[in-house]
Amino acid sequence: MEFKELKQLWYVEIIGENKKFSWYRLLKRIRSSDKKSYLFWFRLACYLHSSSSKTLRSRAKSINKNLIRKYGVEIMLCAKIGPGLKIIHPIGIVIWAGTTIGSNFTLRQNTTIGTTRPENKPITIGNNVNVGAHSCIIGDGISIGDDVFIGAM
Repeated sequence: MEFKELKQLWYVEIIGENKKFSWYRLLKRIRSSDKKSYLFWFRLACYLHSSSSKTLRSRAKSINKNLIRKYGVEIMLCAKIGPGLKIIHPIGIVIWAGTTIGSNFTLRQNTTIGTTRPENKPITIGNNVNVGAHSCIIGDGISIGDDVFIGAM
């Protein structure tokens, strides 16, 4: 991932596309909202994890562990999530590393997306998908299309 892509993700998810990007506005938003703060640090950890530097990858894992402790959200750094991630209530969320998620993904509390075995085929979720609270998407090679709303439980 390039820094330009990271900045674009912060722009879409934290500042909002109808506003002009500024570092001041970004810092103000992450200080005022736990959800925005989580997204900022998670995207930064993903950026550092994609580096070839062992030190930066270690720092990324450390950031992610702190996010898991603080927010109760365990999104593995290898999960591929497009721009527009929204976490409505950041509590009890788990997303497996072998997951590919499109843009504009909305997620609610106590949701698990994963598999029972590491060797299983990846899970693919399309664009504009909205997942209700207390949902479990667990299986081998599951594919969910675009514009889907998955109800609660």
